[in-house]
Amino acid sequence: MSNIVLLLSTDQQNKVKSYYANSAVERKAPGVIFAAKLPDTAITVYKSGKVMFQGSGATREASRWGEVKETSSNSSTANDSNKIIKTKGDILPEKFATLSVLGSDETGTGDYFGPITVAAVYVPKEKIELIYELGVKDSKMLTDQIMLKIAPDIMAVCPHSILTLRNDKYNAIQAKGYSQGKIKAMLHNQALKHVLTKIEPETPEYILIDQFAERNIYYNHIKNEKAIVRENVLFSTKAEQLHVAVAAASILARYAFLKEMDKLSKTVGMNLQKGASGKVDEMAARIWLKHGEETLKSISKWHFANTEKARKLVNKSK
Repeated sequence: MSNIVLLLSTDQQNKVKSYYANSAVERKAPGVIFAAKLPDTAITVYKSGKVMFQGSGATREASRWGEVKETSSNSSTANDSNKIIKTKGDILPEKFATLSVLGSDETGTGDYFGPITVAAVYVPKEKIELIYELGVKDSKMLTDQIMLKIAPDIMAVCPHSILTLRNDKYNAIQAKGYSQGKIKAMLHNQALKHVLTKIEPETPEYILIDQFAERNIYYNHIKNEKAIVRENVLFSTKAEQLHVAVAAASILARYAFLKEMDKLSKTVGMNLQKGASGKVDEMAARIWLKHGEETLKSISKWHFANTEKARKLVNKSK
């Protein structure tokens, strides 16, 4: 077990800082208020109250401060009840978080407006500490503004690939019968191929894909591709918490998504709503009325239920 996160009270955090004071190190990263480095464990305290333990001694050190439930070797971090979050997927090698890994992740799949973006990032073991120093962690713990800020730093130090599937192409492919799962699998495979080519002859010890489909389903989706990445590929849910390479990939995917959303927002003259809520229906209807159906289609995932909901709103307003 190599990554554990506990949510601790302010009093507990102060005790952690006092206990590890002699091992304290400076870590200039967003949200970090204290960091310490032991021979086998890195301890990081965040403003949010979360304390991360990384390394072969993570279980030992985390057990001093909260309940650490032994589950399986592919369990990673802790939830708000100080229990490790279970992940689904492959069992990871020991000390996985310290290995050289090529990770991939995607975003935008649940958003009506905007593209699907996929990123792959290679983080060799000697750069893991640097990536943490840049502020990389689970993107769910970061704001969009922080991700926009640190993404260029990640791109500057790590081999990477970012793919943006814009709405016109997405709608055309989807209309041919391609499921989102197939589309994502094709994009992940392509992004991974790009990075593997960039780092040749070096190879990652492992490749970790943030799991959105079972292994056999994933490979069935891409069975007709000319080149398929298979060697040392692992799948796991919550992969951002298992290796910093996937966390970095998630940030770059989000960065690309936000940049494209900014462009689309300028096209229609309003800041596009993320997600697929009722607010999105209302915004879609306004765009439809103001710019027409084709413009709305060009910036949205047309097959989403939001389209018909927006159509009803448009018809009501006439």
